[in-house]
Order: sequence, then C-alpha cells, then structure tokens
Amino acid sequence: MAYKTTLANGIRVVGEEIPTMRSVSIGLWIGTGSRYENPKNNGISHFLEHLLFKGTERYSARELAEVFDGIGGQVNAFTSKEYTCFYAKVLDEHFETAVDTLADMLLHSQFAPEEMEKEKKVVIEEIRMYEDTPDELVMDVLASGVYGSHPLGYTILGREENLLSFSRADIQRYVQAHYTPDNIVIAVAGNVPEQRAVATVERHFGQAFPAAPRGEQLGLAVPGFAREVHVRRKDTEQVHVCLAVSGLPVGDPRLYALVLLNNALGNSPSSRLFQEIREERGLAYSVFSFHSAYRDCGMFGVYAGTSPETVAEVLTLVRGICAQLAEEGLTEEELRKGKEQVKGSMMLSLESTSSRMSRLGKNELLLGREVTLDETLDGITAVTVDDVRQVARDILQQKFAIAAVGPVDGEELERFQ
Repeated sequence: MAYKTTLANGIRVVGEEIPTMRSVSIGLWIGTGSRYENPKNNGISHFLEHLLFKGTERYSARELAEVFDGIGGQVNAFTSKEYTCFYAKVLDEHFETAVDTLADMLLHSQFAPEEMEKEKKVVIEEIRMYEDTPDELVMDVLASGVYGSHPLGYTILGREENLLSFSRADIQRYVQAHYTPDNIVIAVAGNVPEQRAVATVERHFGQAFPAAPRGEQLGLAVPGFAREVHVRRKDTEQVHVCLAVSGLPVGDPRLYALVLLNNALGNSPSSRLFQEIREERGLAYSVFSFHSAYRDCGMFGVYAGTSPETVAEVLTLVRGICAQLAEEGLTEEELRKGKEQVKGSMMLSLESTSSRMSRLGKNELLLGREVTLDETLDGITAVTVDDVRQVARDILQQKFAIAAVGPVDGEELERFQ
C-alpha cells in the first residue's frame, strides 16, 4: 500500500512498504531541468547534478563515494528536461545512512570553486562524447528543430561556453530558485515501514529550510511544434534519422491507447517496424518508435540508423507503415498481444524497488498524485481497437518533422514529411 505525507515545510514524501524485499530505494525528485533554463544558463541543471557529488561540509567527493561503497549500496543521479533525480539503493538496514548522506548532499554541498573547475572539464568531455554518439545527438537535433527557442528545445547537457561561465554564485541562485520544499518529492520503496520512513526523512529534511513559494515558474509556456527538416552533417557510416509528430502530454487519458500503438509500431521485437525493416529486409540494426510525454505536450517519433544508400527506402517503409496504421489501426490479435506485453513488462518491473520508487516519485512530481497499478492495468485493459485507430489517425496523419545526423542533405528528406 502506497502512502503520502507532506512535511511541515512543504516537501512531499511518498512511499511503499515492501516487506518481501531486503532492499530499499530512495529518490530525491526536484521539479527542474533544462525546460526551466534560459539561453545563458542552459546546462546548469545538469551541472548542478554533478556538483552535489563533489563534497559537503562533512564529506569530500571521495568520502561520499566511500559511504555508499562501504554499505554495498548504489547511488547516482540524472537530469531530464522537466526534473532532476538523485537516488540510492541500499540494504534495508542501511536506510538511515543513505537518507542522511543524500540529505547532506542536497542541503550542504559546498560548491567549492576548485571542484567546480574540475567538474566543468568532466562535463565538457561528456558533451563531446555525446557529439560523437550520433544516435543520441539526432534526438537533440530533433528537439531543437521541433521546439525552436522554447526551453524544451534546449539540450540537457548545455553548451561549453555556458558551462565555462558558471560561477558559485550562479549555482547558489539556481538552487535557491528551484530546490525549494514545494518543488521536492522524496520517494521511498522497499522493506522500511511507513512510520520509520517518514520519521527518518522528516528528521533529515523537515527542518532544513523554511517553506517558500516558488513564484512564477519559467518555461511553462506551451511550445509550438515546427514540422521542418533539420540535418547535422557528419562523416558517419550511417545516417541517423528521426521522424516526429506532436504527441500527448502526461496525464492524457489517451496515453493508454498510444502506448499500445507505440508497442505495435516499433517498441517491441514483434513490432511492424522491427519486423519489416530489420528482420525482413535487413536495412537497419536499430529501428524503433518512441513517445516523450511532458507536462503539457508530447512528441511521438520513429528512429532508424541505416546506410546513406538506403535512407530513402527506409523512410518510404516507415511512412507506409505509419499510413497503414493510421488508416486501418490494429487487429484484435495485435491489440491482445500488445496488452499482454505492456502488462507483463509493468508487472516484471515491480520486482525492482528502484522501479517502484521511480513510479511513485515521478507521478507525484508531474501529476500530483499516485497512479495505482490497478488504475494503469484497468486503463490498458479498457483500450479498444477503435481507441487505437482514433489515436493513430490523430497522431500519424500529421505532417512529420525530420531530423538527421550523417552524410545526407536536407532536401533529400523533405519529400518524406
């Protein structure tokens, strides 16, 4: 049974006791990411994520790593467009130590200038590594092309020139503006009783800072969706290409039908794209469809990596398969199999305390409520062939935006929009 408590200072604590497991996962979810940045500080959310591991009043960067290594635990973090998460997974007996250390990182990081300068070099290498990974780079080219100057079009890693300009004062101002109690969710899942979990979190986070409203939230204007072609020419062996259309936001009831459409189109080994383009014709090693849901909008797309000589053939097949789905929808058998695949994947994920913690934290942060397993399963089960056909028509009959990385010209791609 899941629970939710709001501390006196406004921090929300959500959790689930799982007595059958010996681990516990803790996540600190902060409602900020690249969407809440501007052109001058783009990349600061991700840089701040790094800095919280670089030393506190009690621990050096090395000692922070040794704390978790010493209890056999795992600790990490990630930044997205709309949120940042710091998380740890430990044995239940080390729950107190994990919460104490995460609290120290969040509340007492020093942001020492010498550590900042070293970490800038690390992140610059991460940016350069990303530039050398074309199947990931094309996603940034796509977002920038679709969303333009809106912050959803920014890269999460930011730009080198921004990174080099960040000062300690810049970091502190960003923390004060975004790392506020009403913008933080702490999620706990594992073998820790609710009373102990809440008491421990409150002891370490409850009195840390006074409740304060965030005021106006930047970046929440609904973006447009530009259906253009954008190409980053690179001397690569393959052309990495994405086609995308406007999708659905988080919380849209049609997402259940879209999940099943996505599964049948290109999100499983038996999907139409995978079978036709990879298995039957051998035109790509990696081909898949995807959907990114944000607070107020979404993006649905298809990715493929293929030789320059076969780009046109692959895109012709992708457009044909999408058009057929939009016209005919799924068969009853495809829908039945898709439901079993989605439900099976969901149930298997429940064997991980990390997955349960992520589900609780993300839903509370983005939706403000728990989405129970039964609610999700009922939503999937209730989807009909007509539901999927209608979503397919709404989504797949739009004009496509196209992004590509590799030895290809934009004019060659325009006819596939």
